[in-house]
Amino acid sequence: MKVHNTLATRTTRRVFTTGAISAVAALALSACGGNASTSPTSEAAKPDLKASGAGVITMWVDAERSPALKDITEKFKSDTGIEVKLVVKDFAAVRDDFITQVPTGQGPDLIVGPHDWIGKFVQNGVIAPVELGDKAGQFQDSSIKAMTYNGAVYGVPYAIENIALLRNTSIVDSKAATLDEVVANGKKAVADGKATFPFLVGMDPKQGDPYHLYPLQSSMGSQVFGKNADGGYDAKQLLIGDAAGVEFAKKLAAWGDAGEKIINSNITGDIAKEKFLAGESPYFLTGPWNVPDVQKKGLKFAVDELPTAGGEPAQPFIGVNGFFISAKSANALATNEFVTNYLTSESAQDSMYAAGGRPPALKASFEKAASDPVVEAFGKIGATGVPMPAIPEMSAVWADWGATELAIIKGQGDPAEAWTKMAASIKAKIGG
Repeated sequence: MKVHNTLATRTTRRVFTTGAISAVAALALSACGGNASTSPTSEAAKPDLKASGAGVITMWVDAERSPALKDITEKFKSDTGIEVKLVVKDFAAVRDDFITQVPTGQGPDLIVGPHDWIGKFVQNGVIAPVELGDKAGQFQDSSIKAMTYNGAVYGVPYAIENIALLRNTSIVDSKAATLDEVVANGKKAVADGKATFPFLVGMDPKQGDPYHLYPLQSSMGSQVFGKNADGGYDAKQLLIGDAAGVEFAKKLAAWGDAGEKIINSNITGDIAKEKFLAGESPYFLTGPWNVPDVQKKGLKFAVDELPTAGGEPAQPFIGVNGFFISAKSANALATNEFVTNYLTSESAQDSMYAAGGRPPALKASFEKAASDPVVEAFGKIGATGVPMPAIPEMSAVWADWGATELAIIKGQGDPAEAWTKMAASIKAKIGG
């Protein structure tokens, strides 16, 4: 799997259990109102799908999400006589297989995946826009924005995810607004013998972790890409190498191995989790996928807003999962009916949440899930987030970005020079 896929889907590939953990960001953007329909299209409004000649719709889905779709596919077959065949595929390879097979006519009618695949899909002409009409207003605004590319909506969202700051309330009893306060609290806990590490965030030993560090970077005014008039990311506006980015690089060096050791290049995600569960740190920068184990351990914890390292809000990336229609579907009429009037239903979105624990993108389903305070907290944080860039050019960003951050954290070279070199490399790769 390519570097950018590994990082971009870091939050979408976790297996959640229901309950607090599912809290995820999706909830976040629930600040919009609107009620979702609880059932598919009425009999009177249904098109004559039998006349379309469709007999079977094929959907590629991973093993984790397949069970959640059983009831809605059976409902569709009962209503229309058309079977939805769920073909379980390896998540690591399914995106590239879809791009390869759709043009040959061998691909499926539908595929399930994260929104950051959209750019590559559209670039290769393998997915079709989805006409949601008024139904779009029944979903979290952020989820629709994530599914929008070049002004068109390309998928039906069902879940939103983001990270937050977990705090062991037995070690630190109040939340902090800034990273400086977090660090001060953490250092005091270490000095008092209550902790071993002031702060924990996992680093991949080869790729670092720009995804988890992005809220700190964004809080210093550093972004990856600018946006065009319709709010979409513009690859021609590469901003990562600007003055704000350079200042963030300097901060990384100060926080790293040769500085305060707040971010440790030797602590992987698994180690960070292990140390937090052992009560060795008051803070853990992570996502809801780790909450179930924290709960099982019996730790008293809070889900805090992301601390700012600069003068701007700490904006996390949000990841949105959804359903995409093949541009070459031989059963386009039936497939569109299933996607727009069945997969958008409250029952379908509830089922996806119940089976996998991922927070619903549909407002009505989210409101139920948000009765859990953890879900509510992640949702509030996610409301401040930004969609992971889905433009194809993002694939040229992850490797240089992660490797450069890791080298800076390790204290290798001048951070400003390294950051500037990174930006030049990315610019050359995207042809900017």
